[in-house]
Amino acid sequence: MTQNLDLTDIQGNIIKAYGAFNFTKARYLFLRIDNGERGRNFVGAVTTKVTSAVRWDKNSKPSATTNIGFTFSGLQALELPTASLLGFPEAFAMGMKKRKDILGDDGPSDPIHWDKIWQETAHIWLSINGQSTQAVDERYQWILKQIEASDGGVTLLTGHRGESDENDLPYQDASVLYDADGNPTPKEHFGYTDGIGDPVFEGQTNTQARVLGRGKLTRSGQWEPLATGEFLLGHVDEAMEYPQTAPAPKLLAHNGTYMVYRKLHENVGSFNRFLDEQSETYSGSKELLAAKFSGRWRDNGAPVVIAPDDASKAEWDKYYAAADFAGKKRMLIDFSYNNDIDGAKCPISAHIRRINPRGSLEYGVKDAFERPGALVDRRRILRRGLPYGEVKDATRDDGIHGIVFMALNADINRQFEFVQQQWINYANDFKEGNDKEVLLGNHDAENPGKVVFQVAKDSGEPPHFVNNIPRLVETRGGDYFFIPSITALKMIAGGIVDPT
Repeated sequence: MTQNLDLTDIQGNIIKAYGAFNFTKARYLFLRIDNGERGRNFVGAVTTKVTSAVRWDKNSKPSATTNIGFTFSGLQALELPTASLLGFPEAFAMGMKKRKDILGDDGPSDPIHWDKIWQETAHIWLSINGQSTQAVDERYQWILKQIEASDGGVTLLTGHRGESDENDLPYQDASVLYDADGNPTPKEHFGYTDGIGDPVFEGQTNTQARVLGRGKLTRSGQWEPLATGEFLLGHVDEAMEYPQTAPAPKLLAHNGTYMVYRKLHENVGSFNRFLDEQSETYSGSKELLAAKFSGRWRDNGAPVVIAPDDASKAEWDKYYAAADFAGKKRMLIDFSYNNDIDGAKCPISAHIRRINPRGSLEYGVKDAFERPGALVDRRRILRRGLPYGEVKDATRDDGIHGIVFMALNADINRQFEFVQQQWINYANDFKEGNDKEVLLGNHDAENPGKVVFQVAKDSGEPPHFVNNIPRLVETRGGDYFFIPSITALKMIAGGIVDPT
């Protein structure tokens, strides 16, 4: 089915992953609304610069983009009608802090340890993505002028953690990481190649090659785009339904979505020590072990399920080096776990397998459901964001470095929260009890976790146990935001949201 979307009405960050378009720098701002009318005027001014999803050519591509979203309390401060506010789902209305038990934000990830800014109430999220630091700063200066022009309507919140004693910064910067020659890379601070297999939905692309490995898997082994309604409100989802909970009027929700914003600190020193310690008893190379944690090899993102050992990785690399651009993309994303149900090649605890099981939850029961992804397709999320900071000492956990993670989905509870709670921090769906995913799991220092790397049944080798997993990633802040359509932004700014 072909889905035609009004790209002029959809905010650009929903359709586009800006990093793939050479927007290598980003800056995220959070504001408080102090006066409803003046706050709406500010939203109206910013809306004139909000980047839509209209496709770019070489002459129309901007130097910087701007997008905006609101917390539930922000919509209250903008004085939306009560009848409209009552239509928003519970998870969004509660906000991230109050969902900490569901998300596993405990211990060092507890909100009491988050950056100072998250001890306040944020109402507005503003993002700037730029092709250069200069382009980002120019748009930032323009936004500062709009804040000043609001005459007390909005306040830019400070309190982002920075280097040394700079713990009261007015924005969160983010950037791609660069190699030794100054070239941009798709890496993050643990060294993994990131951002390879983001989902594709109907209306997002007309290129079939982009759907391979990124859509939903059919019985025939083909890939199709996911239903638009999994990511955009006002459209039919995989259940052939519209959202059960949505704000009125319909135009307020239509072409909007929900965004999960999480600042995730990476404990690089702990990761490196853990990898060194565990590799001492592992039969393969240290890089193979790191690949088993993630599901992809660190150097080029090769899928472990296709290259499950050092020898097969060497062969994979030969074919990859000889492939053209399209061939390389296909080798990276066109795979499933159907021939690895037991996880002998790619561990079931591996990061990319936990967040997208690719239909493998049938566990070998032929045609158990109408389609292999029946238990998977309604849990997909669009991932946005960039790394932040610089690792200055790879033996230490302190420092300011990690990932600004942003997830877009039509249902925060059914999609992001389910994956976080049930697939990352719990594993019953994978028949692994409460074994957490290695990289993102909220591992407890007092009761260290473990995972098991299975082996082929006829190998004669014992499974490998990975023990004493430390907490490798800590939450440093975040919240839930509603990303309205351009139409809805104009309605909000004009104070003409009418739910009757």
